[in-house]
Amino acid sequence: MRIHCKIVAIILCFGVLLLLYHFVRNAADEPPLKQVAKENYVQTSSGLGNIVSVELAQKPRPVAQVSQKQPRLNRKSSKLPNRRGSNHANPRRLSEPKPPRKPVSEEWMHLAVVACGDRVDETLTMLKSALLFSIKKIKFHIFAEDSLKPQFEKGLNKWPHPFTLKFQYSIYSITFSVGNAQEWKKLFKPCAAQRLFLPVILKEVDSLLYVDTDVLFLRPMDDIWSFLKEFNTTQLAAMAPEHEIPKIGWYSRFARHPFYGKTGVNSGVMLMNLTRIRNTPFKNSMIPSGLAWEDLLHPLYQKYKNHITWGDQDLLNIIFHYNPECLYSFPCQWNYRPDHCMYGSNCPGAEEEGVSILHGNRGVYHDDKQPAFKAVYEAIHDYPFEDNMFQSMFYPLQTKFLETVNTLCGRIPQVFLKQVEKTMRKVYEQRVIVHLKHPPN
Repeated sequence: MRIHCKIVAIILCFGVLLLLYHFVRNAADEPPLKQVAKENYVQTSSGLGNIVSVELAQKPRPVAQVSQKQPRLNRKSSKLPNRRGSNHANPRRLSEPKPPRKPVSEEWMHLAVVACGDRVDETLTMLKSALLFSIKKIKFHIFAEDSLKPQFEKGLNKWPHPFTLKFQYSIYSITFSVGNAQEWKKLFKPCAAQRLFLPVILKEVDSLLYVDTDVLFLRPMDDIWSFLKEFNTTQLAAMAPEHEIPKIGWYSRFARHPFYGKTGVNSGVMLMNLTRIRNTPFKNSMIPSGLAWEDLLHPLYQKYKNHITWGDQDLLNIIFHYNPECLYSFPCQWNYRPDHCMYGSNCPGAEEEGVSILHGNRGVYHDDKQPAFKAVYEAIHDYPFEDNMFQSMFYPLQTKFLETVNTLCGRIPQVFLKQVEKTMRKVYEQRVIVHLKHPPN
């Protein structure tokens, strides 16, 4: 009995071994689970680095067979929209590049000056100051005696190449469209009355900034050019007051003719919308109806020529006395003259913001009456193009101001230096820092 039991146990053990052998052999013929997962799924990486599993067909076609037949399109993606404005538009059509836009025409600023006599060097220094600090490009309109044209051409053509790309210039002869030319030419300073005829001569120019030869820009011309956008519908020119305090102003004490406002205006810096000036009838004291600008100038001069002292500036004051709605008045720091400091500081805007445009009338750039004005002029005049502005202009200017602190205008050097330093930093950022961040291709 015991023998039979042992035999049965041996047979059972042998059978179990056979079954185990059978299962192990079948398992060896099948791929492992990890390998199956790799064949049924492929990993794709998105732009953010996320991993996405895409399920593939269980029985992929052989490569040769796939290359012989075109791939089947997904039904949803193969359908084309049946109606306009469908939300199922073909994504490829949406991603097609748009036609390039037309380039916007570059805006130029226009700067005019009238130079006669020995004013060539002074005028070139003024133009240099405008160019050094400007952002937009400038077109210079230079009105000069014929004998001075070669000197202007020689001076402007000597400026280095990077700066010559920022400006264009035209030189015009001195001309007066009405009246006696010699009488106009000698009205005040040589040729100064030419400014009255700019709207008539520059018919292709829409807007213009006129300045005297003894003007210096201490900040970008772009900033005063932006005043054009602040004109209302009737304003067509902008000037600064002749003085801030009526009791010490010239017009309020001595004028024998009408003038604008309480103190009159100074025409050394004059921003003009020439198109509006040409199209506006101006009220006057001669005839009830308005007169066009060109028709107004000569009769106005004939009426007041024995009563005016400052020539063309007086005529402008008379015009805007009768047409005050046409004038925009900008603050005194945009036409800062010795009158604003030689009797004590009386230009609050300059004390707060610094001088924007310096007007060295009375010949103060060339004598020792106002050393502060002369120091600024010499610093700009002597500055070599392309040198470091702080080293070659600002630091020498600071040193020169140490010698002017005992003068009425030099005792407040920050009035002269504030905008110069601010403007130089802005120029440095635009021409150096921005250039390094975005080098040219």
